[in-house]
Amino acid sequence: MRRELLAPLLLGVVLLVGWILTAGQGSVLLPTPGKVAARLVSDLTDPVYWSYLLVTLGEAFGGALLGTAVALPLAVLIHRSRWVAAAVNPFLGATQAIPAIALAPLLVLWLGYGLGPVIILCALIVFFPILISAVVGLRHVDADVVDAGRIDGASSLALLVNVELPMALPSILGGVRNGVTLAVTGAIVGEMVMGGAGLGTVLTIQRESVDTAGMVSTIIVLCVIASAAYAAIHLWERHSRIIDSLHRS
Repeated sequence: MRRELLAPLLLGVVLLVGWILTAGQGSVLLPTPGKVAARLVSDLTDPVYWSYLLVTLGEAFGGALLGTAVALPLAVLIHRSRWVAAAVNPFLGATQAIPAIALAPLLVLWLGYGLGPVIILCALIVFFPILISAVVGLRHVDADVVDAGRIDGASSLALLVNVELPMALPSILGGVRNGVTLAVTGAIVGEMVMGGAGLGTVLTIQRESVDTAGMVSTIIVLCVIASAAYAAIHLWERHSRIIDSLHRS
């Protein structure tokens, strides 16, 4: 626990010192930490800024939930059915060759502007890492445990719910952690390309006005959101009774 707290603190100090030395006073391209801190306080005390922030949160976590809701059942199908696995596997890698910024204009043409297309873009971005993590976790479940369940008369559904999914949970949660952080990126990309009323729009305005202090401040807020979501899922994983029992066994 001491190492987990001290290591990131030391790295943060090193990065802060490097930032101070690089920025210098009066730098336009890289504002000083003092200017960014002042802008951060100003933004977070502005109710209008919070309205943008809440929109981005809704888009990111809505997309993460949608992507997870589609990825997990498909992972089970791929794991259980050789036909589904054979049909889907060749297309999974190909989907990752399509950049998110290229999908955004198509979503606008198909769905129009608004909250929905951005949420779908976020879901598409988080879908692949969650799917792959779930499939890998299910395929690495101890076969002896599954065979023992079959011998005891467990049905296919009972094996999935009581054996396979719990044993694959660490891998699944690892994919969800990565997916949630990617959803924040997806929300910003979607807003900057498709428009919206979130922090992506704020970043666009700040970029056009060369407001570097504002841009860095907003980026820090986005980093905190992603880190907080990642840490929350990681904390849940560490305190999960299911995962704790797996470690003990």
